Amino acid sequence: MEKPSIPKGTRDFGPAQMAKRQFILENIKKVFQKYGFQPLETPAMENLSTLTGKYGEEGDQLLFKVLDSGEFYEKFIEVARDQTIVDKSKFINGLCQGIKNICSLVLNELEDTMNILAIRDLILSESSRTSLIKSLDASYNDSKLIVKFIEKVSVSIGLDLTGYFNTHSVNKSNYINKNQEHFQDFIESKLDYYKKILDDFLLENFLLNLKSKSFAPEITQKGLRYDLTVPFARYVVMNRGEITFPFKRYQIQPVWRADRPQKGRYREFYQCDADVVGTDSLICEAEIVLMIKEVFKALDIEEYSIKINHRAILSGLAELCGAKENESSLFIGIDKLEKIGEEKVREELKSRGFEENSLNTVFEILNFKGTTQQKIDFLTSKFSASDKGKKGVADFKEVLSLLGSYGVTENHVEFDIALARGLSYYTGCIFEVKINNVSIGSVSGGGRYDNLTGNFGLPGVSGVGFSFGVDRLYDAMEELQLFPKEAQISSTIMIAHLDEETMRYGLKVAHDLRQNGIATEIYPDQTKLKKQLDYANKKMIPFVIVIGSDEMKDGLLTIKNMEKGEQEKLSLNEIVKQLKEKS
Repeated sequence: MEKPSIPKGTRDFGPAQMAKRQFILENIKKVFQKYGFQPLETPAMENLSTLTGKYGEEGDQLLFKVLDSGEFYEKFIEVARDQTIVDKSKFINGLCQGIKNICSLVLNELEDTMNILAIRDLILSESSRTSLIKSLDASYNDSKLIVKFIEKVSVSIGLDLTGYFNTHSVNKSNYINKNQEHFQDFIESKLDYYKKILDDFLLENFLLNLKSKSFAPEITQKGLRYDLTVPFARYVVMNRGEITFPFKRYQIQPVWRADRPQKGRYREFYQCDADVVGTDSLICEAEIVLMIKEVFKALDIEEYSIKINHRAILSGLAELCGAKENESSLFIGIDKLEKIGEEKVREELKSRGFEENSLNTVFEILNFKGTTQQKIDFLTSKFSASDKGKKGVADFKEVLSLLGSYGVTENHVEFDIALARGLSYYTGCIFEVKINNVSIGSVSGGGRYDNLTGNFGLPGVSGVGFSFGVDRLYDAMEELQLFPKEAQISSTIMIAHLDEETMRYGLKVAHDLRQNGIATEIYPDQTKLKKQLDYANKKMIPFVIVIGSDEMKDGLLTIKNMEKGEQEKLSLNEIVKQLKEKS
């Protein structure tokens, strides 16, 4: 029996884990909705044309591609033939002639007695192979595959010939003199069967080469979404006549990446996106900072950093070191700085043609330490001759000014000049959020993408957004033990009973509690009270009503506080009032 398993990089979430995840998601939703964002969902699959080219070369390689369904087998065979057979009809004619040549060879070489093993040996002989290759070579791209195919059909041809020879008592003389036309009809009647062998052979061979870049596009037209931003941009373009700009949406769905699984990195994980399109206002950037702060306050996360940079600041840096024509190489190197260190980044950039003096300028700026204001002053002096650099600094200063107008301090906000994430599509402010003192990477990030919808035929629509990684948030909160006990409670109260009569009385009590909005369950089986209370403890149900004959008579219900071990008798109305006050 096969041991059950799940794909690497994916996870099951049991009830206890789901309760914690829902705690995270509900708090994020509340904040998104408070800031005017509306919910949206898009399909798990997108056309590959939608996804490719939007995440850079590395991102394209991490896309999960989906095999075409429906007439997949027929399409597979057709593509397989097209890649190996130049002329299908010529191939079939060559196959027919080649088999006839082999049959003639068999008759010329063998004695009157026909033996299957002897026939097969002749078919696999050098002279037979040469004859068949010669018949097929003009229509086949790969001579090695021809040899494999000869080996594949040799037994079938041998069996057919043996059967024919034995059935018709064929020998050399009567074959040559009498039966050539009849034998040719026999061979042609077998061609459909040999073509079927060819289909199976091609399928078997090409299954071993599914990773071929030239073959995959023929059978994969769809892919699982890599993130939520690109599908959102596609949605905006397709529905631009129906939505109101600026359009604010939030989206909470799983995404998939064919990455190497490791701690904090999964192949399937949830993202919680909030995006605004149709406005250039930096109020959007300021409100991203506000939303991150509110979510972390709701989750009781106190030690974290909201790192902010600007694409124009990085472009200004490229101008200073004379790398205007080689920005991407510089940005890729800078992005690796935290992972591999300055020395290795320098080596990589030198290999890409950067001069030592230019790199000294780059790292003088990247290594500058100081307060946010000191960094702004430093960059302002450095970018005196760079319009792009000035633009980046000005935008960042405006975001800080807007935060001040909201009455919010710059606590947790860090100006990180070396932040270089997502530069294949970010064009303005860039965000990345990390929780201090945990072994998890960034838990949120985003930025402005001024022309992402332009990829789908709607240029000039500016957008900005960010995303929370629910799985990383979950892992970080587990590591810091931040989940409140209440987040793991499924039911507020359970009803225990002693027999059939008290159980039926309890059903009415359960209904009344639920009508008052109190999460209630009744133990479904008639069993010992201890077993019922153990069940409530394991599910972390904080209160239990125990119904016996006395409770049925006087209407006062025994309610037990499972954590404190205390109990009292109250009316149903008093219980409802008490539980609502505690919620």
